[in-house]
Amino acid sequence: MNRPCIPPDKLAGLKSLSRYVSETANIVPLNSRPFVGRSAFAHKGGIHVSAIMKDSRAYEHMDPETVGNQRRVLMSDLAGKSNVEYKAKEMGVDLGANGSDSKAIVAAIKQMEDEGYQFDVADGSFQIMLEKFTEQFKPLFDLESFRVTIEKDKDLPCSAHATIKISVGDSHEITAAEGLGPVSALDNALRKALGNFYPDLDTMKLVDFKVRVVDGREGTEARVRVLVDSRDQDQIWSTIGVSEDIIEASWQALADSFQFKLAKEVKKEGNNAAGTATRPIPRPMLGIA
Repeated sequence: MNRPCIPPDKLAGLKSLSRYVSETANIVPLNSRPFVGRSAFAHKGGIHVSAIMKDSRAYEHMDPETVGNQRRVLMSDLAGKSNVEYKAKEMGVDLGANGSDSKAIVAAIKQMEDEGYQFDVADGSFQIMLEKFTEQFKPLFDLESFRVTIEKDKDLPCSAHATIKISVGDSHEITAAEGLGPVSALDNALRKALGNFYPDLDTMKLVDFKVRVVDGREGTEARVRVLVDSRDQDQIWSTIGVSEDIIEASWQALADSFQFKLAKEVKKEGNNAAGTATRPIPRPMLGIA
């Protein structure tokens, strides 16, 4: 209503303040919160997004950055070329770098949506998928193999153990870990393996894990969708996996989450190094960035 209440620079810290309160209270931030929620300035339909790109005032009553938030364009079966082009620009992916066609990307997205993927709630996986489609994806680790075992004694709860082998550049790492469940054990083993190459993973935490049956007609053989929400001190991101095997789907979502986090850290290190000539970049990151 154009009535001054607090200085604009203080108002721009509203979202970060909300995230700080949520983290202190150990609760997951609600996407539906007005002004500061992830969905407060979200747009989905292709025609809708096309209008936003021309003049945001058509669908937004205020600039999201006023309250420290940002506009979100969602990808789904309702998406069009405008959605893909907006998201690519937002994520820093050059669609024209390898002659990529936004129409072909839209068609691929809709095909994957038919198979059970849901990119409107998995921006992290969508960015990785977009980079793969345009041949710009640079994996910061590769899975060689993993094994997960579950043990159940008569009067004791189940225990889970995971062994994983990954490669980072020309180096290989094999580690094992326990967990409260198979996904927990796999997460712990992957963190342990990657910790020898990337020291900043302690800031990354899993905040939500959801499993949904895509089509229940196949019973226990039905395809499942796994959604993982992760966070660090800067942001929250979501990743997705789809498979008839719940462990495989969980691995897809988990691996995408770590790839997203590591890519962000490597980019941050590169920016810091560019600004400070005397600061060295860790050798493992140089070898694979």
